[in-house]
Amino acid sequence: MTSAAVPDPADHERLLIIDFGSQVTQLIARRLRELNVYCEIHPYQNVDDAFIAKFAPKAIIFSGGPDSVLRDGSPRPPHAAYEAGVPILGICYGQQVMMQDLGGLVEGGKISGGGGTAEFGRAFVARAGALPLIDGWEDREQVWMSHGDHVSRLAPGFEVYGTSPNAPFAITADLDRQFYAVQFHPEVHHTPKGAKLYENFVRQAGFSGDWTMEAYREQAITAIRDQVGDAKVICALSGGVDSSVAAALIHEAIGDQLTCVFVDHGLLRLNEAHEVVEMFRDHMNLQVIHAQEQDLFLGELDGVSDPETKRKIIGRLFIDVFQKYADQIEGAAYLAQGTLYPDVIESVSFSGGPSVTIKSHHNVGGLPEKMGLKLVEPLRELFKDEVRALGRELGLPDHFIGRHPFPGPGLAIRCPGEITRDKLDTLRLADAVYIDQIRKHGLYDEIWQAFVAILPVRTVGVMGDGRTYDYACALRAVTSVDGMTADYYAFGHEFLGETATRIINEVPGINRVTYDITSKPPGTIEWE
Repeated sequence: MTSAAVPDPADHERLLIIDFGSQVTQLIARRLRELNVYCEIHPYQNVDDAFIAKFAPKAIIFSGGPDSVLRDGSPRPPHAAYEAGVPILGICYGQQVMMQDLGGLVEGGKISGGGGTAEFGRAFVARAGALPLIDGWEDREQVWMSHGDHVSRLAPGFEVYGTSPNAPFAITADLDRQFYAVQFHPEVHHTPKGAKLYENFVRQAGFSGDWTMEAYREQAITAIRDQVGDAKVICALSGGVDSSVAAALIHEAIGDQLTCVFVDHGLLRLNEAHEVVEMFRDHMNLQVIHAQEQDLFLGELDGVSDPETKRKIIGRLFIDVFQKYADQIEGAAYLAQGTLYPDVIESVSFSGGPSVTIKSHHNVGGLPEKMGLKLVEPLRELFKDEVRALGRELGLPDHFIGRHPFPGPGLAIRCPGEITRDKLDTLRLADAVYIDQIRKHGLYDEIWQAFVAILPVRTVGVMGDGRTYDYACALRAVTSVDGMTADYYAFGHEFLGETATRIINEVPGINRVTYDITSKPPGTIEWE
């Protein structure tokens, strides 16, 4: 399937990130987007001289990577990158590549079998000269190192501007060519002044910061109209941030040519279906089909306890139900999806082999191929924080677009074991009390995701003078950037005690409350 309906990046100043396989390359792009700089990540093997010429970057960044430049066949940028006449920033492996390619010398450390000193973790870099790249840095700054090999001789034209105990060439530059190279990772939060380094780099490169959601909105509306024409578009509206912003943007572009299908599977949070339908149908005047299919989903889930089976049943039924309602929309030629840029990045295998592709970027698994519709993906150039900013531009309320992520299978995976209507009702109430507590204490925006899981176990309790035998529940709250890793949120005991008291007093069916302090890894964020 081809997808358009996104603004042409050629309309913006562009920065190219050549990816050599670092696990944190996405963080580089996020830092740049925060500076209103448009950038794209491309695996090194997809970037050749012709690509450089066509992309016409205003600057280039070489990412880190796990390989060694001393290995025959190790990743390299095309020669045209160095000849493009634009500033280049090499990071970690990217620094070593620059030195090796331009006449310097790299020696092996622990990773590649050499005798040099590897460096992993926090380190401190001391200034060794004035350099615009590190304007705003103190004479000694904390950075994050993660390298086995190290530069032992600079390429001609480069000078040293920063050193660390195990990296005498921690910051280097060839000012005439505006080539910069650092041994550490400025994109991670363990390098506190890393964002300032990126800001200095893009300003040195002459970026004006023309990438804004106000401009993106106007350009995307034009692109959607050009792609769709007078055809009709259907959108699977889940109520999540991505599909909601996509629907609002497409509706602004084509109005009543868009029809949204909201599938209510009976596994939503308290009042969620009412809130979603009311906002989009009544306040934003979208055409919304409220597919009330609770009996179908809960009927097929009756007696099912295996989590993977639950997911498969819900996924299969969702496709069937969406297909049923979509077939009622005469003349529909396009399917709208809230695909984001991280989905697109992850769908491109770094090594080029399908076995290591992380996931497909089709958000409604299998649906486009089955339905034979063309895709409209107006958010595929954006990160999640940019989608939220776009949502605000479109007038969606903050309380809606700032909501925590909610899984497609809904409460089914927060109800380990068999699902019953009574357990779901209990879970909804407990979750509502918990989220209300978090909001009252002003903690909602500090937390990436928070929810209650009802456990498949009953416990003995005492309420008043009577004995109870009710469910236990677990509270879960995590901090995260993208959900790939997560730490539990460190609530105070006073908050936890107050919340447990409210849940037990206000939610019939629960007499014991626990708090899950597992990080990811080794656990997952959700319980199933």
